[in-house]
Amino acid sequence: MISAGEFRNGITFEFEGNVYQIVEFQHVKPGKGAAFVRTKLKNVITGGVVEKTFRPTEKCPKAHIERKSMSYSYNDGDLYYFMDNETFDMLPLSPDQLGDALKFVTENMNVTILSYKGNVFGVEPPTFVELEVSDTEPGFKGDTTTGATKPATLETGAVINVPLFVNQGDKIRVDTRTGEYMERV
Repeated sequence: MISAGEFRNGITFEFEGNVYQIVEFQHVKPGKGAAFVRTKLKNVITGGVVEKTFRPTEKCPKAHIERKSMSYSYNDGDLYYFMDNETFDMLPLSPDQLGDALKFVTENMNVTILSYKGNVFGVEPPTFVELEVSDTEPGFKGDTTTGATKPATLETGAVINVPLFVNQGDKIRVDTRTGEYMERV
């Protein structure tokens, strides 16, 4: 059990039949009345974000999220297959279970599979990945000082904004949390 007074970012717990992860929290001590904890919670199964207020003495059972390193093998049209790096077992997952996680993942890339009580609910790609630009408009000499960007399609099919000097065939580093261009490799 964890009390609301011990809340920190990233902690997962069960509340009202759902499993939540704390995205943001704030301990509030008003001049009049009792203290409380204002939180922003993400439902780990559905991905929805809600705001809740707790008394500091309220207790919730902690939820243990299992994280397992697996490598993405292939897609057969309906299912995505991941291989366990220790047992070499294959785990098929549907697109509903994955969400947008695979837009920066290539074959044979190691990812973290997230599950709660044996039910897989998400995939975490590495924080930074190196991908090739498969399609973008050509840049023009002298356009680098404005800080302008242009859309670029990556080898995985994801479309992100890149600086004008990035060309088709370039390898770039992308932050998978925000989907932003970091640098050319």
